[in-house]
Amino acid sequence: MNKQAVVSKFSHVKPGDTEFKGGGLRDFFLYRDLGIADATGGQVICHLVKANPDLPPEEGTGWHKHECEFQIVIMTKGWARFMYEDKSTLVQAGDVVHQRPGIMHYLYDYSEDMEYLEIVSPADFKTVDVPPAADKVPPPTPWR
Repeated sequence: MNKQAVVSKFSHVKPGDTEFKGGGLRDFFLYRDLGIADATGGQVICHLVKANPDLPPEEGTGWHKHECEFQIVIMTKGWARFMYEDKSTLVQAGDVVHQRPGIMHYLYDYSEDMEYLEIVSPADFKTVDVPPAADKVPPPTPWR
């Protein structure tokens, strides 16, 4: 974690203050910044992530891991299916997942209304593609 940053900012972001935008890590997701990276001097990022209605899941995220010290996903709407190493996991609205640092995973399916809150430290964490941890990943559910 960025221990040199002085955290002295107060932050209060309301729903209309920021918008969902593309251009994040994945084109098929939209991201809404909640101002926490700026408020913490880059120690933590907190953003909302949701399914992009114009780009349904086809291949998912592919196998990857994040170089970070802490990451949680709080599913607020809908559902997503992940492979965490060799185990398929359904994450539904209300579920909280601590993704331990370096865990290999693959988000391969999600509902049209999927939305989750993601909190990661540090804010500028890296994503690294990795070899598959399982031989087969189930196909995504077709959207209507």
